[in-house]
Amino acid sequence: MTEVVAALLCQDDRFLICQRPAHKKRGLLWEFVGGKREAGESKEKALVRECREELGITVKVGEVFMELTHSYPDITIELTLFWATIFQGTPQLLEHEDFLWIKVEDIPKYAFCPADEEVLRRLMERGLPRENQPV
Repeated sequence: MTEVVAALLCQDDRFLICQRPAHKKRGLLWEFVGGKREAGESKEKALVRECREELGITVKVGEVFMELTHSYPDITIELTLFWATIFQGTPQLLEHEDFLWIKVEDIPKYAFCPADEEVLRRLMERGLPRENQPV
């Protein structure tokens, strides 16, 4: 089992999605920014590191939005998705093909990684409640 962390980064009524590089597995699908936790690293520190490496931003990690397990043919992941806010910097394309700030109602327009589908369903049901986001 591979531990993966991701950020639900919100700005006004939108949240950030990133398009995976074409050369990687699940290439060109959309996902939340994040990645694998390294040995000895807390989930929160892993998320801060991944956001810095992938987008050049520093984030403030909030509460857990959702945890789930998903099995792909090549890997099983244990995903923890955190609420997060950008503390410093502006997102840059350092690893992804593209990134977008989208509204919840725009979710069906994009092809996401299968591991994110349950998260997306919850977002479509509940929206982006302000009280669950960090200050």
